[in-house]
Amino acid sequence: MVILTLNCGSSSAKYQVYDWDNKDVLAVGVVERIGLEYSTVEHKVSGKPTYEARFSSPTHKEAIELIISLLVDEKLGVIKSVDQIGAVGHRVLHGGELFKQSTLVTDEVVQQLKTIIPLGPLHMPANIMGIEAARKVMPNVPHAIVIDTAWHQTMEPEAFMYAVPYEWYTKYNVRRYGFHGTSHLYCAKRAAVLLHKQNKDTNVIICHIGNGASVCAVKNGVCIDTSMGLTPLEGLVMGSRSGDMDPAIMPYIMNHTGMSAKEMDTALNKKSGLFGICGYTDRRDVQKAALAGDKMAQLAIDMECHRIRKYIGAYSALLGRVDAIVFTAGVGEMGEHIRIGSTNGLDSLGIKIDAEKNLLAHCRNAELCISTDDSPVKIFVIPTDEELVITEDAYALMNGTYDVHTNFHYSFEDPAYVNKARERGLVENLKSKPQLARIIARP
Repeated sequence: MVILTLNCGSSSAKYQVYDWDNKDVLAVGVVERIGLEYSTVEHKVSGKPTYEARFSSPTHKEAIELIISLLVDEKLGVIKSVDQIGAVGHRVLHGGELFKQSTLVTDEVVQQLKTIIPLGPLHMPANIMGIEAARKVMPNVPHAIVIDTAWHQTMEPEAFMYAVPYEWYTKYNVRRYGFHGTSHLYCAKRAAVLLHKQNKDTNVIICHIGNGASVCAVKNGVCIDTSMGLTPLEGLVMGSRSGDMDPAIMPYIMNHTGMSAKEMDTALNKKSGLFGICGYTDRRDVQKAALAGDKMAQLAIDMECHRIRKYIGAYSALLGRVDAIVFTAGVGEMGEHIRIGSTNGLDSLGIKIDAEKNLLAHCRNAELCISTDDSPVKIFVIPTDEELVITEDAYALMNGTYDVHTNFHYSFEDPAYVNKARERGLVENLKSKPQLARIIARP
C-alpha cells in the first residue's frame, strides 16, 4: 500500500508517493503552470532519470490525472494500479477556529474550508481546488487534510490574542494562528530524539527559514508562541513579505499614494521583504550580490539576521531554559551565512555556533550539529520532512488510530528511525565531503 501526499498551490501541485510497507519514498514531483498556456511536470523516481514534459492542464483536475497516469505508467511509474493508493493526504494552509487537528475529508469539511478562505485568500482556494480535483479522480480513496495551523493550537490566549478590539476576535476570528506547523512538529520531535530527551521535557526554538519563514518556541514539547500571525505575513523578514512592521505605515502610504487595500496587500506580500530592499528573493542571489559589493543586498542579509536573532532572544526569555536552536527549510538547511548571522553574539544566552562546523553544514541528507563542543545550547540543522507528517496522519486517519500529536507516536520519534532516501543520498554526500561525518548529530 502507498500513501499519496498532495500540496496544491494556485498554479502548482507537488506530490510524493510513500511505500507504507517498506517505509520508503517511491516518487516525488511537481506540476507547475496550471491554468496557463502550457503546464510542466517534473517526476523523480529513485534510481531513474528525472522525467520532464510539457502538457495542457487548464485546472488542477487535469494535473492530478496526469500525476496518477505517471504513477501507474509502465516505464515511469511506481505502482501497478490506483487501487494501491490507501489514502491521500492534503496539505492545507489554514484551519481557522474550525480545524485544530488533521481530519478526514467529507463534503461538509470541504464546505467548512471554504468559509476559511478570507483568512488565507492566497493559498486556501488552491488547497481546496486540489482536494476537490483529487476526490473526483480518486473517489474511492480516503482523503485527509493536514493543516499548517494545527500544531500551534497549544498556544495560550496571552500568546495568540492581539491587543485590538475583542469583538474582532469573536466576530472575525482575528488572532495569531501560526504556520509551517507540520515542519515545526517534525523538527521539534526530531530535536528531542537528538537531545536524548522525551518530548515533554524538551525546550527548543525552531527557525523555519525558506522563502516564507517563521520561528516557533516549543516548551515541554508543545508550541507556546510563533512569529507568524493571522496570516503568513507577520514575523521575520522573508523573500517578498515584510514581516513585522508598524501598522500605521499602511494608512500613511495609502494616504500619500492613493493605493487601495488590495494594492497594499500585494505590496506587503509580494514586493517587500528581501525583494523590497535589494530586488532579489532567492537567498543565493542576495548573497552573491552582497559578496560582489552590493550594499543593499548586504543590508537585506543584515536585516534578516537581525530579525531572527531578535526572535531567538525573545523566545529564550519565554522558555527560560533552551535545549537547542533548530534551523530547517531551504535557507535554514543550506544558508550558512544566515545561520551564523542569526546566532553570532548570543553567547550570553549559552548559544555558541562553531564557524567551521557551520560552513561544513551544507547537506540535506543528514541532521547536523553546528554548535561548539562547550555550547550549553545545541544548534542543530534538521532537514524537515513535512510530507512524512502528512503521510503518517493520513494513514492513521484511514486506520482509525489518529490522535493529536501529544497523544500520538510518529515513526520519526524513534531513535532508530532512518529516512531511507536520505540515507542513500548521504552515502553520495560523504564521498565528496567525508568531513561531514564529524558534524552528524547522532540520536
